[in-house]
Amino acid sequence: MIETVRLSDAQKKSRRNRNIALGLVLAGLVILFYIMTLVKIGNLGG
Repeated sequence: MIETVRLSDAQKKSRRNRNIALGLVLAGLVILFYIMTLVKIGNLGG
């Protein structure tokens, strides 16, 4: 049988905050790479 781990409310909140932070960092990187790509393409055309 599979045993499930019970998380306390503090652990759930901590995990949620960490997941949100990781999501924001990943979104920031995506935006950064997108802007860098636009700048490179813009410079090549000019």
